[in-house]
Amino acid sequence: MACRSGFILSFIVAILTALPGAPPANAQAGGEVSGIWLTQAGDAKVRVSKCGGGICGVVVWLRDPIDPATGKPQVDDKNHNPSLARRPIIGLPLFSGMRSTGPNKWSGQIYNADDGNTYASNISVAGPDALKVEGCVGALCGGESWSRSSR
Repeated sequence: MACRSGFILSFIVAILTALPGAPPANAQAGGEVSGIWLTQAGDAKVRVSKCGGGICGVVVWLRDPIDPATGKPQVDDKNHNPSLARRPIIGLPLFSGMRSTGPNKWSGQIYNADDGNTYASNISVAGPDALKVEGCVGALCGGESWSRSSR
């Protein structure tokens, strides 16, 4: 079965292979979190914006927006809540409860449409065109870098 939305938490693989004690990402001044970000794998773009005292992230583009099995737009079919399992991946909110934990840093949760689970997450601006997105499974954390997209 082809991976239909591996972009959302492809860093889960990194989490499972991360070495304990890896240094955390350091946010740098001068970057702005708002904008459209291309995932490290390059298969999705996420619009990040400030909202409700924190940040929100919504999928706005997929490299492969059509599910090859159905010929229809990708949907959140791994969601454990049947009422949400038909919502489109494009437009899917990824972040919940992302609140500031310091300058250019946020913590909350991130949703993984690949398995329908939500994970603890940290996001930090790592420069003007780099966003560090980390996720945690238990005590193991890993992440990936997203790059700013021109559109």
